[in-house]
Amino acid sequence: MMPLHLYDTKSREVLEVKETNGLVKMYCCGPTVYRDAHVGNMRTFLLSDLIRRTLLMFGYRVSIVQNITDVGHMSEDYEGEDKLLAQSKTEHIDPLAVAKKYEERFHSDLRQLNIIPADKYPKASESIGLMQDLITQLIARGNAYVGSDNSVYFDASSFPGYGQLSGNRLDSLKPGHRYEYHDDGAKKFHADWALWKAAGDRTELIWDSPWGPGFPGWHIECSAMSLHFLDGHVNVHVGGIDLRFPHHEDERAQSDSVTGNETVDLWVHGEHLLFQGRKMSKSAGNVVLIQDIAERGFDPLALRLVYLENRYRSQMDLTWETISAANETLLKWRTLVSKFSSATPLQNEEIWQALSVDLDTPKVIQIVRSIVKDPNLSDEMKAGYFLHADQVLGLDLARAEVPRELTAELKRLLDERDFVRENKNWKESDRLRGVLEEAGLIIQDSPTGQEWQWR
Repeated sequence: MMPLHLYDTKSREVLEVKETNGLVKMYCCGPTVYRDAHVGNMRTFLLSDLIRRTLLMFGYRVSIVQNITDVGHMSEDYEGEDKLLAQSKTEHIDPLAVAKKYEERFHSDLRQLNIIPADKYPKASESIGLMQDLITQLIARGNAYVGSDNSVYFDASSFPGYGQLSGNRLDSLKPGHRYEYHDDGAKKFHADWALWKAAGDRTELIWDSPWGPGFPGWHIECSAMSLHFLDGHVNVHVGGIDLRFPHHEDERAQSDSVTGNETVDLWVHGEHLLFQGRKMSKSAGNVVLIQDIAERGFDPLALRLVYLENRYRSQMDLTWETISAANETLLKWRTLVSKFSSATPLQNEEIWQALSVDLDTPKVIQIVRSIVKDPNLSDEMKAGYFLHADQVLGLDLARAEVPRELTAELKRLLDERDFVRENKNWKESDRLRGVLEEAGLIIQDSPTGQEWQWR
């Protein structure tokens, strides 16, 4: 078996992935299902798929668990309204119905990106007993206490290794620095965090517990589910870099306090994704979903290719232009492979080496491009190398392409452009041309009207 080395956030080193009893056990932080996951979230989920596919290619057995947070809160700001409950009010449906709706959309997005399903998708709402059992153990071990507000808190000072993952030090943390903070005197120390929050005036998404009605804290969910479903040890824990602190720092403290050792071998984090130079946010109006890509006429796997062209530990800037270019590359590669889809996959040692050293996917893509241009290789051999590489790339290169049809949105834009041209609104005509060309069309104007073709 070929060893795989990944960057471990805790040690700041590239380390070899280890097995436990002949199995690589992976845990990936999943979505909070009160809205659609955007393409930045999907980059993290692709990272876990890429690690899994590489391990499988290298001959390992892999088990992966990804949680579904369907009890709401995305952060530790318990003073604000729970996001799932807020969405429930907006859509006028039951909170768990909201969660089910967006969980189904999440799985649909995974399919469109050709991400292999996890072996288990435990839901937070169905794991409350696991969380309460873990909290009980932490109280018994002296790592947690019941506050004056009847909530249960983790005693951050009880875990000597706190801060090793994120680089933060307890004695340097100021109140409110990216963790729960409210000055009501319920906690012993401002950096302690809630494991179980008393319901107070809340009437939905609450459960009975030994400490009274309430709901679980954010971090205890992942500790309880990873320990239970992966038998107390995780070889590779995957998440976005934004989860490093406080979520993963707190999760590590909880899990290690119970197991008495390092529960996770490697903490692997994917970097941020920008869209056209800016962080994606609802307020900025630049949140991009998988469905947005499909509605522009692009194959969602073009997005996967764009991800692969960037190192997972590097911040990347996504644009419609890069998606369009990747879409055209996909079409060309599939055209080549389609002629020899029954070809024998041919292993390429350069690709294996690039993947083995911290998943150097940009180098893999460069190797694939060089294979296309190599005059010493027959088209059938090129197809064989493509088919082998695609076991990890996951670009569905053997798929037979069908003629592309205009989406309803593109038809509407073309009709709108015809209208503004008839009314000699050249500025709006040029703007619409730009939108259509970003979507992959080539627009040509003639005395008889506009003509278009796929790029």
